[in-house]
Amino acid sequence: MRIGVSGISGQLGKSVLSQLVQRGKEHSLIGISRSPQLSGHQVEGRFGDYDKPDSLTEAYEGLDRLLIIPSADLAPGVRGGQLKAAIDAAKQVGVAHVFLMSAAGTHEAVAPSLGEAYWVGEQALIGTVTRWTILRMNYYAESMADEIKMSLGQGVLAGLGNERVAYVSRDDVAAAAAGALLGEGHAGAIYNLTGPTAITGPERAAIVTDIVGKPISYTPITVDQLRAGLAQAGLPELIQDAMTEIKNSFVHGKFDIVTGDVERLSGRPAHALRQVLAAKLA
Repeated sequence: MRIGVSGISGQLGKSVLSQLVQRGKEHSLIGISRSPQLSGHQVEGRFGDYDKPDSLTEAYEGLDRLLIIPSADLAPGVRGGQLKAAIDAAKQVGVAHVFLMSAAGTHEAVAPSLGEAYWVGEQALIGTVTRWTILRMNYYAESMADEIKMSLGQGVLAGLGNERVAYVSRDDVAAAAAGALLGEGHAGAIYNLTGPTAITGPERAAIVTDIVGKPISYTPITVDQLRAGLAQAGLPELIQDAMTEIKNSFVHGKFDIVTGDVERLSGRPAHALRQVLAAKLA
């Protein structure tokens, strides 16, 4: 079987390939990106640019299964168009089964919402190819760890309210994706890849307090205060918009979803937020 991963330039793509190399030795593995040399010596590298549809048809040729990982481009409307182009290319060259990496809580949305790309991608996938699988990931525990690192000096973790998030390890997402790509019986399924429990803001602060050995509190702030802090850190308006939307989604329940899908697909329990933070904050 020939298995392709489209979007290997990012950390998730690299991790999925690593998992496939470990577990799918009897299969041919293809890594696809604008930098195909990143695939490694055990993987065939192919050039594929989401903004150049012709390159995608060449890159996807002959694949039996394909995982499409969205790009990191946050410009409104761009990622949705890229995902449609990738799905159309997969259909054109006859990829038998297409897997799409999406986000937890995806629902109808329009640009400039971050959710627009996932909604457009999911709808295009379902309406275009015969055999499909959607992998909706929760918010990365590693991303939260990076945010916490920047706040430790202040002794305060901030949020927009009573958030509840089932943070998931990037490594667990990769392992689940690899398990789905190598397994059977996943056509037409929508999986939610989450951590083992939803964590509130105060609970997150308590975990960090235990890990670092000094008091860390959780404080709700306003949207204006959040944006002012991001601006003071020198982040561009596009990133401010994205972070504000993500923080709002924390308190509106978009990531308050807990399933056993990581273990179901990967064959191992999902890591708890505490495990990831302990490793990242050590």
